[in-house]
Formats: sequence, C-alpha cells, structure tokens
Amino acid sequence: MAAVSETTPPLSQAFGYGIIVGLGFAFAFGMILTTFVLKRYNYEVQTSEMFSTAGRTVKSGLVASAVVSSWTWAATLLQSSGVAYSYGVSGPFWYASGATVQIILFATLAIELKRRAPNAHTFLEVIRARYGAATHVVFMVFGLMTNILVTAMLLTGGSAVVTSLTGVHTAAACFLLPVGVVLYTMFGGIKATFLTDYAHTVVILVIIFTFAFTAYATNDVLGSPGRVYDLLVEASSRHPVEGNAGGSYLTMQSKEGAIFFVINIVGNFGTVFCDNGYYNKAIAASPVHALPGYIMGGLSWFAIPWLAATTMGLAALALESNPVFPTYPNRMSPADVSAGLVLPEAAVAMLGSGGAAATLLLIFMAVTSAMSAELIAVSSIFTYDFYQTYINPQASGRQLIYMSHSCVVGFAVVMAGFSTALYYIGISMGYLYLLMGVIISAAVLPASLTLLWSKQSWAAATFSPILGFVCALVAWLVTAKTQGGELSVATTGANNPMLAGNVVALLSPMIFVPILTFAVGKQNYDWMSMKAIRKGDDHDLAAAANVDLELVPGESHDEALELEEQHKLKRSSRIARILTAVMTLALLVLWPMPMYGSGYIFSKPFFTGWVVVGILWLFCSSFCVGLYPLWEGRHTMARTFRAVYLDVTGKKKPNVVHGRAQMMEDSGTATPTEKGAAEAGGKQQL
Repeated sequence: MAAVSETTPPLSQAFGYGIIVGLGFAFAFGMILTTFVLKRYNYEVQTSEMFSTAGRTVKSGLVASAVVSSWTWAATLLQSSGVAYSYGVSGPFWYASGATVQIILFATLAIELKRRAPNAHTFLEVIRARYGAATHVVFMVFGLMTNILVTAMLLTGGSAVVTSLTGVHTAAACFLLPVGVVLYTMFGGIKATFLTDYAHTVVILVIIFTFAFTAYATNDVLGSPGRVYDLLVEASSRHPVEGNAGGSYLTMQSKEGAIFFVINIVGNFGTVFCDNGYYNKAIAASPVHALPGYIMGGLSWFAIPWLAATTMGLAALALESNPVFPTYPNRMSPADVSAGLVLPEAAVAMLGSGGAAATLLLIFMAVTSAMSAELIAVSSIFTYDFYQTYINPQASGRQLIYMSHSCVVGFAVVMAGFSTALYYIGISMGYLYLLMGVIISAAVLPASLTLLWSKQSWAAATFSPILGFVCALVAWLVTAKTQGGELSVATTGANNPMLAGNVVALLSPMIFVPILTFAVGKQNYDWMSMKAIRKGDDHDLAAAANVDLELVPGESHDEALELEEQHKLKRSSRIARILTAVMTLALLVLWPMPMYGSGYIFSKPFFTGWVVVGILWLFCSSFCVGLYPLWEGRHTMARTFRAVYLDVTGKKKPNVVHGRAQMMEDSGTATPTEKGAAEAGGKQQL
C-alpha cells in the first residue's frame, strides 16, 4: 500500500469531506447557473458542438488560463516540490523548463490543426481523415492511455494529500473528488472547463503567492531568502546530495536532477502531444487567438512550479531540522516524497492548520480543473471517434450530446476505481509521472508529422508507435532487471530504468518513421480530406430550443471570414515556428546549461535574486491569466450583466436573438442584414 505520513492529520475528516464534496457541488451549482445565463442572454444553446468546441470562439486570455489550469496537475505542485526536496534548486527549474517547452512547441501544432482541419473535434479525426481506420484505432488507444495515466496521476496524488491532511480514506477521496467535476462538466461542456479553469487558476496563484511571501518575508523561522539560504547550507552539510556539485542543494549541477530533467521532457511530450485535451482547447480557440493563447499560457505556467517548488521544497529542507516540521526529528521517507507529501508537510510547518487548509484547497483546484479537461477529452474521443465514426454515422445532435454525457460519467467512475486499485498495490503519483513517457511517447512524432509532413506514409504512422512502445517496454524492464536484480515497484521506478524507457519511446520513431516511409513509399498528401471533416448536426437541438442554428456562436458560415482566418493562421504558423525555436533554445540551453556545466554554487545574493525573479514572473503570469481574460471579455460581461439586471428588475425581457448578430449590433459592426435579423428575432421572447 502506498505510504502516507503517519503523523496526526492537522485537519478533521469533516473539513476534508466539506472541501471535496461541498466545494465540488458549489462549483457545479455555479456552472449550472452560468450555463443558464449564457443560454438566456448570450444565445449559447448547449449543442453537441458547443459542448465539445465552445463554438470555436474562445479568446486568447481564457485559452492561456485554461492551458495553465490544465497543465497545473497535482503533480505540477507535488512532484516539483518533491524534486526540489531531493535535488535542491535545480529540481524546480528542471521541472518547469522541461514541461514548458512542450506547451510552446504545441502552439505550432495547434495552428496547423486549425489550418488543416477547421471543423475537427479531436486530433484523432485528423488521423482517420488522412490514414484510415487502422491508424485511427492505434492512435485512439494511445490517446486513451494518455487520458487514463493523467487522470490516475491526478487522483492518486490528490487523494494522498487529502488523506495526509484530513485523514479521509484514500479510496473515499478517489471516488468523491470527481463528483463535482462530473456535474459541472456535464452541464457546461468545454465552456465550463474554460470558465472553471479561470477560477481555479486565480485561486492557485493567490495561494502560491501566500506561500512565497510567508516563506521569504513573514515566517518566524524562515522569513527571508537569506535565512532560507543559510538553512540550506546547513542542510547540505548534514546530508550532502550525491551527484550535486559540492553536495550542495544550491547548485544547478545535479546528476540525478539532470536525469529527471530528461525523463520530464520526454514524458511531457507524450502528455501534451497525445492528450486530446490540449487539442480540444486549440480547437475551441478562435483562430486568431490560438497562438497568443498557447504562448502566454506556456510562459505563464513556467512560474507556477518554479516558484511553488522553490518555496515549498526548499522550505521543507530548511525546516525539517526544526521541531515545527511534522516528521521531526526524522527526514521524510522516500515513499512520502514519491506520494507527493513534501508540499503539505512544508505548508503545515510554516502555517499550521491554515497551511494545511490552503494546501487542501490548492490540490483540490489543481485536481478538479485538470480532470475536467480529461473528461471532455475522453468524451470527445468516444463520441466522435468511436460512436459517430463506427456505430452511428448519422447521429443527431441530441444523440451526440447524450453520448458525451454518458462518457463523462462512465470514465469518472472507471478512473476512481482504477486509482483506488493503484493505491492498494502501492503505485504512487511519482511512479506514474515517470512511467507515462514510456507508455505513450512513441506516438508523439508520428502524430505531429501527420499535421506537419505530407510525405509520412500510412505504414510509418500506423506501426512506428507500436514498435516504439514495444522497444520502450523492453528498454525499461531490461534496465530495471539488470540494475535492480528483480522486477518490482522499487526497481522499475528507479531513475535509470525510467530514463531508458522514456528516451527509447520518444526517439525510436525517428528511426522507424523514415524507414517505413521510404521503404513503403511516400504519401504526397494534399490535406484535402482533413478539410472534409464535418461538424455535428445540431438542427434538432436548435429546433427544440426554438433558435436559429446560424446565430449560435461558431455555427455561422461566412466564406469571406473563413478565408481571412486562414490567411491569419498561415501568418501565425510562421510566427509560431520562430517563437518556439527561440524560447526552446533559451529555456533548455542558454539559461540552464552554462550554470550546470560550471558547477556554480549559488551565493546568498544570487539565491535572493533567483527567488525575486520567480516572484516577479508569477506577477506577470497573474496579469496574463488573471486580469487579461477579464479585460478581453469586458464588453460581453458588461452586456450580459446589463441584460440580467434589466430582466431581473422587469424593465426588459431578453430577446431570442442574442448571438453573433446581437454582439455585432452592440459593437456597431453588424451589417444591415444582420441588424434586420436581430430586430426580427427581437419580436419573440424566450
């Protein structure tokens, strides 16, 4: 059974159940209310297209906050703090840079997806449009394995923290954490995910700021970067880190940290490029907002694990020799570190029960926001890639949305049971985090080349993920057996076997793809079949709601507008490639490598500057994903609040036509025809 802390929980079980169940239902109620308001005042009927794509109208600020929220898993906060505790200051940076690059690189793929397949609901539809059913099934398996692994990490990490802080049984936490998420996802679809992602992200940012200012400004034991630095020097002398320069926690030169860095990069390529959730957000983004949304999201996210782990992981090291630390006089056990308990132990040491409550809220937000994206991702795959493709090609909008709702509930129940089973057999979040690249990263290159390279053959796309997966399993298990002498959770979870499996999974398709492409024959694909992917037929849902489907956001067909969007996307594609190259070089090479190669051990002023940069970066992140979305949506929010006020006070009932025509009329950009449609529709009442 996965180990958890043996100390008395700082919070009661009642508090734990209150957060898990009560807050979950509060979010669900809020989303139900929001869905009603959007339908009544913004003409957002819950069609199958709105459920899975949000009408493809989401702006860059919300895209950025959704990227940050989806990428802020339990592992983001817990695993990064664990590697900071294990390896020192290098751990947070390796975690942050090794997982930011994928989001920035994915911006290029997001643009290409919107260019090549403007009506797609999932990236798997694109695979099928180009290569057919066999390849489609292969990637469906890899896509679902990605969603299963990510959701399992969310629930295993989140439930371990809930148990540690409140004493709520881990199995109960696994089953109760998804309840509120399922409810608000069912009622609001991916739009609910975007809106709750924003709320979750703001809460997470506030709590991280609280932790940072407590550790580096107000805490009685710590209280300044200089004091933390002194305690880290003492910790380095008490238990020097093998493989670190001078055995210090204050250096970027860390052998085990560098191994984790490689595993982190490889594994996170799989969880971004094979996770339909990220494609869902790209699809939902307005064409001109996809690129800035993903770039802002990636750079904003960097500060979250970097500052959170630099604060909490290092605070745990600094405080563990003090009686305020929960495990004093002992160090934390490796099992507790792997289970993700470094951050909660540090929070309790600094802030007592208040720190425990803040951590519980933090992890609840991280788990539920990311899980909502996973539920939408899986429901989209089952609805469009399985049900509509192979079971009922003529499915109506009502049937599609029914299938989406059923899949949301079914997947949540299955994953709660699976995560409980993992707990009982001793598989922790840390183990799954290292393992995910071994399982899924072989599909990264062929999936990306499907959108980027017209020559990749059917055989290369179909067989290279399978061959890469087999090679990765062999490399992982053989290395574990050779170095550990047996196959167990401990030996297979060690760094070197995981490193071997991850690297082979990501890189082996570089050999298989060209061999299978040039041996079988290049494809010379013209991209046309991707453009033929059709939207769901939602006329039945629109008729039932007594609305004109053309006026629902994202449903209008304007050829001139579509041509203009394609031109903007082509320009964005060139910008994306340049930006991703520059930022990848900066984050992976120019910044960390000189510090690693020199073996520099931080001085006190340098460490202070390091912390200050992290805090300033988080302020910039707060502007991008906290304030900017409000500024972007100010006109829509003002119009909606005005309509609600007039409706509640009985001064004016909402018109039927509030969609795109109404918004354009309000902004002064509607054509005479659109104004006429709005006026005609205004004679009817909802």
